[in-house]
Amino acid sequence: MNGCPIDHAALNSGCPVSGKAASFNPFGGDYQVDPAASLRWSRDEEPVFFSPEIGYWVVTRYSDVKAVFRDNILFSPSIALEKITPVSEEATATLAKYDYAMSRTLVNEDEPAHMPRRRALMDPFTPAELVHHEPMVRRLVREYVDRFVNSGKVDLVDEMLWEVPLTVALHFLGVPEEDMDDLRKYSIAHTVNTWGRPAPEEQVAVAEAVGKFWQYAGTVLEKMRKDPSGHGWMPYGLRVQKEQPEVVTDSYLHSMMMAGIVAAHETTANASANAFRLLLENRSVWQEICEDPSLIPNAVEECLRHSGSVAAWRRLATADTRIGDIDIPKGSKLLIVTSSANRDDRHFESGDEFDIRRENSSDHLTFGYGSHQCMGKNLARMEMQIFLEEITTRLPHLELVPNQEFTYLPNTSFRGPDHVWVQWNPDANPELRDATILLRRQPVKVGEPSKTNISRTVRVEAITPAADGVVTVTLSDPSGKALPKWTPGAHIDIDLGDLTRQYSLCGNPDDLSRYEIAVREESESRGGSRYVHHTLEAGNTLKMRGPRNHFKLDPAAERYIFVAGGIGITPIVTMADHAKAAGKDYEIHYCGRDVAAMAMLDRLNADHSDHLVVHSSALGNRLDIATVFSTATAHTQIYSCGPERLLSALEEATAHWPEDSLHVEHFTSTLATLDPSNEHAFEVELRDSGLTIQVAADQTVLDALRASNIDIPSDCEEGLCGSCEAPVLDGEVDHRDMVLTKTERAQNKSMMTCCSRACGQKITLAL
Repeated sequence: MNGCPIDHAALNSGCPVSGKAASFNPFGGDYQVDPAASLRWSRDEEPVFFSPEIGYWVVTRYSDVKAVFRDNILFSPSIALEKITPVSEEATATLAKYDYAMSRTLVNEDEPAHMPRRRALMDPFTPAELVHHEPMVRRLVREYVDRFVNSGKVDLVDEMLWEVPLTVALHFLGVPEEDMDDLRKYSIAHTVNTWGRPAPEEQVAVAEAVGKFWQYAGTVLEKMRKDPSGHGWMPYGLRVQKEQPEVVTDSYLHSMMMAGIVAAHETTANASANAFRLLLENRSVWQEICEDPSLIPNAVEECLRHSGSVAAWRRLATADTRIGDIDIPKGSKLLIVTSSANRDDRHFESGDEFDIRRENSSDHLTFGYGSHQCMGKNLARMEMQIFLEEITTRLPHLELVPNQEFTYLPNTSFRGPDHVWVQWNPDANPELRDATILLRRQPVKVGEPSKTNISRTVRVEAITPAADGVVTVTLSDPSGKALPKWTPGAHIDIDLGDLTRQYSLCGNPDDLSRYEIAVREESESRGGSRYVHHTLEAGNTLKMRGPRNHFKLDPAAERYIFVAGGIGITPIVTMADHAKAAGKDYEIHYCGRDVAAMAMLDRLNADHSDHLVVHSSALGNRLDIATVFSTATAHTQIYSCGPERLLSALEEATAHWPEDSLHVEHFTSTLATLDPSNEHAFEVELRDSGLTIQVAADQTVLDALRASNIDIPSDCEEGLCGSCEAPVLDGEVDHRDMVLTKTERAQNKSMMTCCSRACGQKITLAL
């Protein structure tokens, strides 16, 4: 394709192609150093542009890249492995000499062939199967670290990060582990052959290595064919072939043997090298995961987002279409730059920042999305977690060798540094002082990390009386950093001994140097409030997660009515502060047995006396809910937190109010364990993934999704937090959560997969 197929004259550049688009070169310069940073101009100014250099349309924003992934019919993956640089006739002849006949694989196969094969070969990639590989991965990583732990200086790529993923890949596939040096050469040659731009004099040598790689793959496959009973994905494929020979063919298995080695090996090796470089360049973050290994799963996810090993994929438009505001003609080739999408500020707040506590890190597109999402994603996550656990435990004092130059194999799509040199003082190795650290094991998260993993350490600055039986706990970051932003209604999760409890923030959202929560000692406490009142002391440190807000104040409301029962005043007081600052009309009804036990009453009297009504049963002025809410008022929103009896009474008293006038905050769930005798099984169609999964009568949708290797975040798994929400396309949902409003339930556009179910026999989700 010569020139540009669309007139960009409106850019006033004097050329049909903008100057920045014309100068785009993915084989060198800034793109090779940092693809995402090099395309910031595109995300901001020209998110879809034509590159004359490579003859491709380049797509750089998150929403556009995800939309292309989502529709694998309109945007065919058939060119994903096509040589981006035409090879010489001599190189082509060299490949023919080896009978090179690479056919379609899971990466570049169109429908209707792709999904039947994907479904047939999926089982070894599910979390339930992958857990069996964890001991082998741990053993390998330990053995490789043992080799250099006392050396003081090493190239992590050469000494561990390349060879371990290769051995794991071979083990997973069921391939013998010999010939590792040759396989390394073959794997590099395959990358250069497909995604790089080898010089003419290099092309024959590259083709020679690729041809030998092809022959090797065929030879090993034939050995397996004689006895396919062994472990590994390829023997599994041979067994499936006997049952479905029309789906799993000989040529397909040969191609997958070769492609599988590259896919399972090189991307993980590069991703791991990128992660170590990124973490060691951000020393304070490295120190945090050394001190708190529970942060490792989300650190891996943020590394994959910020500096993943997959920079871009390619697609072919099968019909005239539009991406964003740009018309794309049929037959156009697309370079969809996932690394750019992963830094898009429109989806990831301050996308260039490296934040291992980012709650939507796992939204990244490094593994792709939809029906062509990488099946080996959870094997890669497992390896990266174990790499980081072993090194942060045994070499926390590791640092990058100063002034080293990081180089990358020039190509459009896959990136990782050729070398990562590190150094340390072997005399300071922790295991010399305490050999028991070698026995420690951090649980590996096989699958997308739960948001409950994203914790931070906070220090108890003060514990002060707030009322009879109530204390205010002030928390801060031990290093003096600002705590995360929050809004009225937000809560945090705190680990108290062996318990985790949720508490609403009740301080000043503008003061991020500290958080405040108020805790009442409950007579029937399950241990949380008792711990705060009798064990917790100023100076202690705690693990905290959040803040999160599923009780947000509607800024469009003209008037607010706030109703608090007892300690339920904690989210309400910050809402009242906000309403006052915004100049809104509001009233507060604060209910309690005795004013002496009503926390924050002095603050409310000082700041909101003209809007406050105190209801004390001891004084005989209990809240008459039916009277207060007898007349429905338009443009008024009601917010309440307190005992379930108060919330239930409010729901009954406001039934005649406009839909969704009432908003309540729950901290306990009424969900019971699923009783299969009262439930029914149903199907869930995953439209974007091209799968239909079965949900048993005693199984949640969330569990069924995880068992099918589908990424979805979760947290409370009690229908309280909203983390596991999924978009609904079709089918009626039996909503059992405490997050969605009545209107949202009636709209039937989303469901909480941890608890809600299908009313009928099938629902369809946009996953």
